[in-house]
Amino acid sequence: MKGFKEFLLRGNVVDLAVAVVIGAAFTAIVTSLVTNIFTPLIGALFNANDLNDALQVAIPTAAGKTATIKFGAFIASVINFVIIAAVVYFVFVLPINALLKRAFQKPAEPASAEPAPPTELDLLAQIRDLLEGQQGSGDKRILNQD
Repeated sequence: MKGFKEFLLRGNVVDLAVAVVIGAAFTAIVTSLVTNIFTPLIGALFNANDLNDALQVAIPTAAGKTATIKFGAFIASVINFVIIAAVVYFVFVLPINALLKRAFQKPAEPASAEPAPPTELDLLAQIRDLLEGQQGSGDKRILNQD
């Protein structure tokens, strides 16, 4: 039972459940928007009542009847999909990503008052500079610099 509880509370399952519920809720709204506003407007461009009546192509069949390809209905479905995707992205995905970015952003570390200790490379450079200074000041010892 513990494993099942962990599975249900895992982020992916909760995210999926939220996506299904939100998608179902917005489908009715967006479908109404497309069907009642966009479809008649675009259909008017093609001299039809709505997109379902626009851009129809009749094809004769072997039985002597005609089949109708409804390009306008397909365009209405594409518009419906694009609007649903835009609403989901701008209303849910974008704000949630911004919140997650803020939540998991590491806090800025305060600047330390003391300087960082010298590294091994810094110490070696200082020793080299001291040795070069001793050579230039009249010390006649020779360093083997291979």
